[in-house]
Amino acid sequence: MLDWIVSGLDTSDLVVLTLLAGGAIIFFVMKFLNQQPSSSRYSPTVASVTPSTVISKSNQSFIDRMKNENRQVLIMYGSQTGTAEEMSGRLAKDLTRYSKKAVVVDPEDIECEDLNRLSEIEDALLVLCIATYGEGDPTDNAVTLVEYLNAGDCDLSGVRFAVFGLGNKTYEHFNEIGKQMDQQLEKLGAKRIFHMGLGDDDANLEEDFMIWREAFLPKVAEEFGWELNTEAETMRQYQMEPVEEGKALFKGEFGRLGAYERPRPPFDVKNPYLATIAVNDELHTEHSDRSCRHIEFSVEGSRIRYEAGDHLAVFPTNDPILVDRLISMLEFDPDHAFRLVNVDEDASKRHPFPCPTTFRTALSHYVDICAPVKSHVLKAISEYCSDDGEKEFLNKLATANEEGLREYSRYIVKERRSIVDVLTDQKSCKPPIEYLLELLPRLQARYYSIASSPRINEEKIAVCAVVTKYTIGDRLINGVCTRYLTTKDAGSKSPVFVRKSTMRLPHRTSTQVIMIGPGTGFAPFRGFLQDRQFHKNAGKEVGAMHLYYGCRHPDHDYIYKEELAKFQEDQVLTHLECAFSRAQEKKIYVQDRLWETRDRIWEAINNGAHVYICGDARNMARDVQATLQKIFREIGGKTETEAVAYFKDMEKTKRYQADVWS
Repeated sequence: MLDWIVSGLDTSDLVVLTLLAGGAIIFFVMKFLNQQPSSSRYSPTVASVTPSTVISKSNQSFIDRMKNENRQVLIMYGSQTGTAEEMSGRLAKDLTRYSKKAVVVDPEDIECEDLNRLSEIEDALLVLCIATYGEGDPTDNAVTLVEYLNAGDCDLSGVRFAVFGLGNKTYEHFNEIGKQMDQQLEKLGAKRIFHMGLGDDDANLEEDFMIWREAFLPKVAEEFGWELNTEAETMRQYQMEPVEEGKALFKGEFGRLGAYERPRPPFDVKNPYLATIAVNDELHTEHSDRSCRHIEFSVEGSRIRYEAGDHLAVFPTNDPILVDRLISMLEFDPDHAFRLVNVDEDASKRHPFPCPTTFRTALSHYVDICAPVKSHVLKAISEYCSDDGEKEFLNKLATANEEGLREYSRYIVKERRSIVDVLTDQKSCKPPIEYLLELLPRLQARYYSIASSPRINEEKIAVCAVVTKYTIGDRLINGVCTRYLTTKDAGSKSPVFVRKSTMRLPHRTSTQVIMIGPGTGFAPFRGFLQDRQFHKNAGKEVGAMHLYYGCRHPDHDYIYKEELAKFQEDQVLTHLECAFSRAQEKKIYVQDRLWETRDRIWEAINNGAHVYICGDARNMARDVQATLQKIFREIGGKTETEAVAYFKDMEKTKRYQADVWS
C-alpha cells in the first residue's frame, strides 16, 4: 500500500512533503521549548522578574490561597488608569489595622469561575473597586469578570460584599458597571454589608473614597467582630533591601529586564513597545497662545496592528526638574540601587514597581510625583514633620471630617498640589525616600485617539495632543505626558502600546458617516478619512462623509487645514462645516452648525448614516446629543419619547458611537 502511494508521487511532491514534515517537527520542538520555565521569558506581571506581583492563572487558585493562608477578604478591581487598583491596595493595607490580610486580585489574571467556590471560605468578604469606562463599559481587565457574574451561573450564598464604584458624572452612564455589579452580587445570593460608594472623578474622587472608606471600615469590623490593632497603623508594607554590586537594574522597563533591548510581542500595558518618534510637528500657527503637536510613532517590525479609531497609550516620564527638586529637598543619593520587598511573604504583590532599580529611575518612570497628593500619603508623611504646626496641618488634610475635607478640596484638589508642592510648603517634612516611593501611586500611561489609518501606513501611528500648561498662583502646572512629548525629537524613543476601541467605520464603505470632532477630537476622523480615501482610490463606492469641526480661530488653531482641503478636493470629504468660537462676536460651536444643516443631517440619518462624536464629554457631547434629538423631533416629526428611543436605538446598533473625555 505504502509503495503504491510513493510511486504516485513525483520528485517535487516529495520535496514539498519533506519541507512540510520538517516544518511540523520544528513547530512542535519550539512549542515544547517555549513551555519550559525560563527566567528570560516574557512575564505578564507588572513588576519584577522574580516572584510575580499578581496571581496568575498558572498559579494556584486564589480560593486555595485564601484557604491555605487563612484569608477571608478578597478584593478585586476593575481599573483602566490604575486608580481602582491603587484604592484596592489601600483598602488591603487598612485591613491590616484589624490584623487581617486580604487577597487582592486583578480579574484578568484569574479564572473567574473560581468565584463559585468563594462560599467555601468561612465568613468570606468580597470587595469590588470597579471603574466604569467609556459609555458604560467595564474596564479592559474586568470584561470577563462582568460577563461571568452577569451570566448568573455563580452561587455566592453566604458571601458578604461591598462595592466602591469609580465613574464620572459628565458621562451618561455614571458608575454603570459599579451599580450593575452591586445589584448582581445580591442576585447571586451574596449579602450587602455596606452601601455602594459612588466615586465621581468629575468632582472629587479622593474625597468620595475617603468618606466611604472611613464609614466602611468600622462597619466591617462590627460585622465580623474584628478588633483594632493600633500597632499596625505604623507598619510599612515594604522594606528596603540592598542590591549587590553589578546586579542588573530596571531602567524604565515594566515587564522584564532588558525588555526594550529585546522586545517580544504581544505588546500591552504590561509590556509596552519602545517606538521611535518619526515626526513631532507643531499644528497651531504662530498666532496661537497654545501648542498642539502632531506626533508619529514608528512601530516598524513590531507586529503591532491597529485600526482607525483605536487608542495609542504612551508611557511618559516625570519632569527631571521636579525629580531633582525632590532629590534636593530629601537629600538622598539618586543613583543608589535598591529593591522594595513586601513584608508579607505570602503577598502576591512582591514589589510596588519593577525592582531592583535606582531612586532616580523610580522617581522618573514608576511613581506619579505630579498628581494631587492622596489623603493617606499626607497622613503617612505627617509623622516626619519636625514642625508641630506642619504636622497638624497635614493631619487635618487627611481627616475625613467637614473641616478636613474642605481644606483638602481647597489646598490639594483645586490648587492641584503635588507631592513636590506639599514638601516645598511643609519644609520640615522629610520622609525617607524609600517610604515615599512606597506611598506614591504608579505613573500611568496616557491614552490618545489614533489620528491615522494603517491602510495608508501600517508601520506609523499618529496622534495629536494639545500641550497642557497653565499657572495657579506662582506655580506652573504642566501636563505630565504632553510636557514629555514636547521633549521627544524625531529619532528619540518612547514606550507605547495600542488599545483596541469599539469605534469603527461601517463595514460597507458606501454608508454615509457624520463626524463631529472639535479640536483634537478630529483625531480619529483623520484616520476615517484616510481609510475612505484608500477605498475610493481602489475603485470602491464610498459614501458621503460629513465633518463638523470646531476650533477657536481659523488663523490660530485650525489643525490639518490643508489636509481637509485636499480631502474635499478628492471628493472624499463631501461636507465640511467649521465652527469658530472666537473668530466673531458671537461664539459658534459644532452643535450650532449641526442645527443649521438639520435637514441634510436628518435625511442622512434617516437613510442609515452612522454618527461619530469625539472630544469633550462635559459640554460638547451633551449639547450635540441634545441637538440631534431636537432634529429627530422637529425635522423627523418624532415625539420627545420617540426621539429619545430613536437615539437609544442608534447607540444600541452602533450607529451612534462616542469617544469622549472630561
